[in-house]
Amino acid sequence: MWQTIKKYDKRWLLVMAVMLVAIVILMRSNEQKQDQAFSHVIDAPEEATYEENKEKQKETSIVFVDVKGAVVRPGVYEVTGTARIKDVIAMAGGFTKEADQAKVNLAAKIHDEMMIYVPTRGEENVSMAAAVNASASSETTKIDINTASLEEIQQLQGIGPTKAAAIIAYREEHGPFRKIEDLLKVTGIGEKSLEKMKEQIIIR
Repeated sequence: MWQTIKKYDKRWLLVMAVMLVAIVILMRSNEQKQDQAFSHVIDAPEEATYEENKEKQKETSIVFVDVKGAVVRPGVYEVTGTARIKDVIAMAGGFTKEADQAKVNLAAKIHDEMMIYVPTRGEENVSMAAAVNASASSETTKIDINTASLEEIQQLQGIGPTKAAAIIAYREEHGPFRKIEDLLKVTGIGEKSLEKMKEQIIIR
């Protein structure tokens, strides 16, 4: 009889041990879920605040842009850092009837001290890059990597459609390039690629 009782006691102790282990595992799992939920509650506002501040800084930053050529009111305009060329052209009263609108990339981002030149139809020796950001110096023969279109960028030595698209994508996401070496941050652009084209580009 005592042997039977001991046998049942062992079974009972085993059942209790399994239940305790299960309870401990369940409690730890719940604690981890609560910690993760609490972490999300804390982190989300910080991330949102950072992004909001970043956008506010862009919206409040002021840049000056010089608009010349075939627009109704040429001049220097004060715009926010998030403006595009289309916004500045609108501030300048829009294009004149003689303007060659096909030479201007209206979607390009604005940056400080930028010059936007709108050529007239039939005007010679004005590339699309120069039309967007012209200069009186000999540097107008080079391609402005901050304003050039996809087709213009492909004119650079060693740059095909894929790399040209990557340059534009990086520019749209991170803003204008500050120096030629920044192109190394673009996917697919290495030292050799940069060496081939650096004499053909300009950063303004």
